[in-house]
Amino acid sequence: MNTATRDEPGLIGADPRRVLHPAAPGAHDLTALGAPPRVAVIGAGIAGLAAATGLAERGVTVELVERETYLGGRVGGWTDRLDDGTAVGMNRGFHAFFRQYYNLRRLLSRSDPRLNMLRPLDDYPLLDADGRRDSFRRLPRTPPWNALAFALRSPTFRLRDLGRIDPRAAAPLAAVSVPEIYYALDHVDAETFLHAIRFPAAARHLAFEVFSRSFFALPHRMSAAELAAMFHIYFLGSSEGLIFDVADDNFDAALWTPLREHLTRSQVPGTVTVHTGVRVTDIQRRGSSGFLVRDDTGAALDVDAVVLSTDVAALRDIVDASPELGDPIWRAAVAALATAPPFLVYRLWLDRAVAAHRPAFLAAGGLNPLDNVSILDRYEHCAANWARRHGGSVVELHAYAVQTDGRSAPPNDLRARLLARLRQIYPETARASIVGEATLWRQDCPRFAPGDFAHRPGIHTPDPGLVLAGDGIRVDLPVALMERAATTGWAAANALLARWGAAGHVLQTVPVQGRSRLLRRLATRKAHS
Repeated sequence: MNTATRDEPGLIGADPRRVLHPAAPGAHDLTALGAPPRVAVIGAGIAGLAAATGLAERGVTVELVERETYLGGRVGGWTDRLDDGTAVGMNRGFHAFFRQYYNLRRLLSRSDPRLNMLRPLDDYPLLDADGRRDSFRRLPRTPPWNALAFALRSPTFRLRDLGRIDPRAAAPLAAVSVPEIYYALDHVDAETFLHAIRFPAAARHLAFEVFSRSFFALPHRMSAAELAAMFHIYFLGSSEGLIFDVADDNFDAALWTPLREHLTRSQVPGTVTVHTGVRVTDIQRRGSSGFLVRDDTGAALDVDAVVLSTDVAALRDIVDASPELGDPIWRAAVAALATAPPFLVYRLWLDRAVAAHRPAFLAAGGLNPLDNVSILDRYEHCAANWARRHGGSVVELHAYAVQTDGRSAPPNDLRARLLARLRQIYPETARASIVGEATLWRQDCPRFAPGDFAHRPGIHTPDPGLVLAGDGIRVDLPVALMERAATTGWAAANALLARWGAAGHVLQTVPVQGRSRLLRRLATRKAHS
């Protein structure tokens, strides 16, 4: 691995210390060497699209199979209709495209080299139940000054709190190395860890709880190692800054329709065929080196290799129905994968505009059940057009890690409670009538609980022609959320390409260890004490 420089072709990012993970050399177009391999990529979320792109760019014939009628997985978008028949964009909710999402951005740049589909948000304030507000506006970009400035500027973190933190206990938080941080902290939950280092309670509830819930987890049910890795990725490991970008339109229009056109209109050496609305049921071996991928239409794809890039539940189901795959240890690891608690997205089309000074995105702490508020017409073309025609606003409310006591449906009063919170923090919305509304309830995000890391399956499997990808799949690099999905997708493609003597694709990450040698030495001493 090497530190990247700004003049390396094809690289994305501004941090001079971002890390380049070189790819294996080889052929750049397998079609020139004869009949290319044929691969089924099952699941067309970010991971599957990255894998399909990586394979097709080396001449592989790709069959991309997706059970939904749209691409993008949990970042997919589609067209819905309000009660009056108006067509509106709909998706699974807000996503932040951080600047350190290098591998995701390289995927998106295939169809939009300048990433014009992304636009920056200049701030995303955090608000708690006592009205205290944290902000990321105008923070320095360079670690550790970014995190220090945030802490000292925060109304929940006072100067004397800094002196109370146990530096030896907190050293792993500031001196992360991947994957070593998982060996040190994955057995501990995030809440216990933060209490042990004497992190101030108010700041813990506002800042860290907001971030843990972005993993759809409560702090006492989230791995402390994941929390530390996240702190490294977004704060002390990267100088890309803490401000992120958002898609400028519904995800289908902004992201995935252009990428699909790029992949299917002969702009890559390989051939990509997209099958939507098709659910894979099982996979059988074909001879000693191939597979039959069967779906719920009764059809079967005869392929040389398979990328399984589905969500956790679908992965478990397919493997369970495919007894020839893997070995007992691997199959047990897949069966043990679990999902995080469910979440709810509640989108409202209002007949009055939200006040102009409100931020486009607000994260909430201690304002249960509300986790964040998005004003979509501030950045999405489709929502902005609707708001302009009706003089209103399109607002989205999220509730993460909803406790359901085993029920499969959301609590009956959840939407009403979310609406009440909106009207509490943005009082002008109390005067607005709801022209349209849409609710999405899902439980399909991977769990990152204490102890999960050791048993999480990785990209490689006991079958050389079968690889895994997705944000729930283990990869020993400092990546998270959408970037983990993209990284595992590219890496899965690389694993198969190496079998056929084809060149892989370079990966980029934030540094794999903390930037401060002093803090790393302190963390090492603590680990051996």
